[in-house]
Amino acid sequence: MFELGLNSFGEVATDGGRTLSDAETVRLIVEEARLAEASGLDVFSLGEHYREGHTDSATPVLLAAIATATGRIALGTSVTVLSTNDPVRLHHEFATLDAVSGGRARIVLGRASATESFPLFGYDLADYERLFEEKLDLFLRLEHEEEVTWSGTVRTPLLRYAPRPRMRPGGIPTWIGVGGSPASVLRAARHGLPLMMAVIGGRPQRFAGNVDLYLTALRRVGRPELPIGQHSLGLVADTDEEARETWWTYWQPVVAALAAERGFYAPTRDRFEAELDHGALYVGSPETVAQKIARTARDLRLSRFDLKYDIMRLPRDARARTIELLGRDVAPRVRELLSSSQKRSA
Repeated sequence: MFELGLNSFGEVATDGGRTLSDAETVRLIVEEARLAEASGLDVFSLGEHYREGHTDSATPVLLAAIATATGRIALGTSVTVLSTNDPVRLHHEFATLDAVSGGRARIVLGRASATESFPLFGYDLADYERLFEEKLDLFLRLEHEEEVTWSGTVRTPLLRYAPRPRMRPGGIPTWIGVGGSPASVLRAARHGLPLMMAVIGGRPQRFAGNVDLYLTALRRVGRPELPIGQHSLGLVADTDEEARETWWTYWQPVVAALAAERGFYAPTRDRFEAELDHGALYVGSPETVAQKIARTARDLRLSRFDLKYDIMRLPRDARARTIELLGRDVAPRVRELLSSSQKRSA
């Protein structure tokens, strides 16, 4: 079944023009996860950031709080920066989350596009590749082996270490998050892990080459096809006009700041409209968003789509309406559209 979920980066919300405190935003996220479950969505995921305006710096703790407030929805990460986490600690945190939630934990492991965690935790960006490769090897061994003996260059060695609590047999669903690097795509295939693509600008179809590369690499190493997911930004409202104007109001200053920081394109209205029409912004009425998700899913052979619904200072009522409409109207419509296209091609 095609899965539809939500991603939050813990970005602070507003209510009646007042910016919520960090603590209020954390509690709001728990409420929103509960609403996501009630609306019929499949997955609720959190990011990992260490910057002003974000409250997702202790992701496993917040996911555990959500686990106690929900009973069905899968709980995961939009990305966990494995390079600056300790794999042993991470294993303990997510094994505990999986136990608390009754087997609902998931994780997406990535190398990081935002690199604040490297200096914060004492890591050198020059070790970017080595950190991820060694830590991924250790994390996967901790997931799959009863006792782990391991040595490397990025942490102290282990001798017959048996972590407790144990994860479920085979570990939790573990995805590799990629931002477009072919090397990351090949890494996911080599380890036999599902692929989560972060598509935050431009035509999503430009990632079709990475999808082909991934599926070809899986076949070459004798692995079956594995799930492919996409993470993109967006907002759902009752009408296209309401959605577009609301998103522009709060998206424009965020992208302007990122453009100054990272050299992104300037957020002009023309560029914004282009992203809405054929780019990676999923903004509009339920029918508009459903049609766009279904089209992308067909083109990229997706089995999962996660919408990042929070953006800095977006009003809490707009966030809630997106969640409700995504679960109630968009998700069933996407499945209907995909089912119809599959029947036509059969």
